[in-house]
Amino acid sequence: MLNQDFLTPAQIVAELDKYIIGQHEAKRHVAIALRNRWRRLHAPAEMQAEIVPNNILMIGATGVGKTEIARRLAHLADAPFVKVEASKFTEVGYVGRDVESMVRDLAEQSFNRVKARRQEAVKSQAADAVEELILDALIPAISQPAGTKTGLGFGSGGGDEAPHSDAELNERTRERFRQKVKNGELEDRKIEIQVAQAGPSIGVMGAPPGMDEGTLSGLQDMLGNMMPKKTRKRKVTVAEARKLLLDEEAAKLIDLDEVKDEAVRQCENAGIIFIDEIDKVASSGGKSGGGGPDVSRQGVQRDLLPIVEGSAVNTKYGIVNTDHILFIAAGAFHVSKPSDLIPELQGRFPIRVELQSLTKQDFVRILKDPKNALTKQYEALLKAEEVELTFEDAALERVAEIAFEVNAEVENIGARRLHTVMSRLLNDILYDVPDKIGANARILITAGLVDERLSNMVKNRDLSQYIL
Repeated sequence: MLNQDFLTPAQIVAELDKYIIGQHEAKRHVAIALRNRWRRLHAPAEMQAEIVPNNILMIGATGVGKTEIARRLAHLADAPFVKVEASKFTEVGYVGRDVESMVRDLAEQSFNRVKARRQEAVKSQAADAVEELILDALIPAISQPAGTKTGLGFGSGGGDEAPHSDAELNERTRERFRQKVKNGELEDRKIEIQVAQAGPSIGVMGAPPGMDEGTLSGLQDMLGNMMPKKTRKRKVTVAEARKLLLDEEAAKLIDLDEVKDEAVRQCENAGIIFIDEIDKVASSGGKSGGGGPDVSRQGVQRDLLPIVEGSAVNTKYGIVNTDHILFIAAGAFHVSKPSDLIPELQGRFPIRVELQSLTKQDFVRILKDPKNALTKQYEALLKAEEVELTFEDAALERVAEIAFEVNAEVENIGARRLHTVMSRLLNDILYDVPDKIGANARILITAGLVDERLSNMVKNRDLSQYIL
């Protein structure tokens, strides 16, 4: 986790710049929002509850970086993060309380993160416990009846005195095997271990009136915990046993009640919920009159409102207050406008930022500059086959130009178009390695090769609609 004591807004933007091209204004706003969280937690105690986050509404076409900005922000903050599509709440079967599922999902992720971190902290203790379990499985298989010599072939020398009792014999044998386990000499030895067996899930059909999903989920967990835990025997190698038993033993060393409490705190104070396609629940053309789909959309907005404003949501890990969760909403707003959202919901997203459409030169930079650039990804894939892949600058210019043209003529899907174009360009090479193109080969992608493989497709508009 990056220490937010040293993560200023400018530093946050600099980190985002490593992965996202352009959109400086949007980066500035999310950087301020993230730093404000740290500022709030260091404000006087009586003011902390009063300081609420400035939720952000991002406006821009698909593929310009809205989701990536939110996702990378959560990664920088080491914060629980969920993404939901607002449009899913207008689908058949929608009920108002389903909107709260986004908070329950956030709590679930927060719990898993805290649990994983706590288990990681006790991994060394868990590893010691696993070692004992492995030795327990190994020693009975080679133990001898009382009063006999070991005959194990692991003696330390002919001058050793024989053990005086079964206990001493067992302990000496155990220590010899312990050293072999530590040295990795027995990794392929088969042993029989007891592993936890997942019991049948406890289903509660139909929640009673007044019971929400969080309470119902908690009831299911409680009933599941009341059932006796079942184990089963498995014959596996020592290496496999170590993997199977490590998480089980680590889980025994942590306090799950503490994990739940910490998960709720993280969820409330650091959680980020990204609501995509919020324009799909805006009433197109202003206020709706009468019935129809606009009623459903406004219903979704009104169900979102209390969660974004701040409310208590019951989850199986406890009550989560949403007052200080950061909500980032996004939409293209091609048909509707932000002003078509109900006024109350508009007021809960005071920061609005319009993301710019990507230019051809942006595409070139996206291909070259980010730490996770597509070209670097393909280079890494082929390096695994000991094949060196490189791109001429002119080739990247041509790829960017083709992607930009297809977006303009077919459908603008932003930077995602680069994925389809690059895949089409390199598919034959990826197929031929390693059968036809062997190790130590060097492949140079030139502008001529790009034209050869893609230009005809761009000229054929009907074909490009299906392929690109």
